[in-house]
Amino acid sequence: MNEVLKTLETRRSCRSFKPDMINDEDLAAIIKAGTYAPTGMGKQSPIIIAVKDKALRDEIAEENRKIGGWGEGFDPFYGAPVILIVLAKKDIVTHVYDGALVMGNLMNAAESLGIASIWIHRAKEEFESDFGKKILEKLGILDEYEGIGHCALGYAAQPVADPVPRKADYVYYI
Repeated sequence: MNEVLKTLETRRSCRSFKPDMINDEDLAAIIKAGTYAPTGMGKQSPIIIAVKDKALRDEIAEENRKIGGWGEGFDPFYGAPVILIVLAKKDIVTHVYDGALVMGNLMNAAESLGIASIWIHRAKEEFESDFGKKILEKLGILDEYEGIGHCALGYAAQPVADPVPRKADYVYYI
């Protein structure tokens, strides 16, 4: 089977990561793949914020935990050492779709390199809050962006589950 198709069929979300940091070369390759996602009219509305700093990663996890309503000590990023936050420029009509495609590219590129991933939501709420706005301000990002998702990355602490069979009525041919 073609390696790309195999990656697409076998990638699964990881909910238990080792604390080991992924190497810079692999991270750069994953991020580059994200920047090549298709975007509406080629406008490239998304941006990616790569968070490797553990202190900031933990602050973001805590904010995400509060938004999600989980109890103290829960890590919504399941211990992943790297978070790629995808945001997209609000004034582009296709921004949510553009950002979703970036997320897909990030996760599939990671899988192709043996790096586990999971899409974590609540980036929209994070970056509508003062907490998220301060992060953007520190980075010099002044335009209006909507948080699309977090791509948590790392090495799986245990094997991920096999895919479930695809539903019978997934595709209709005309």
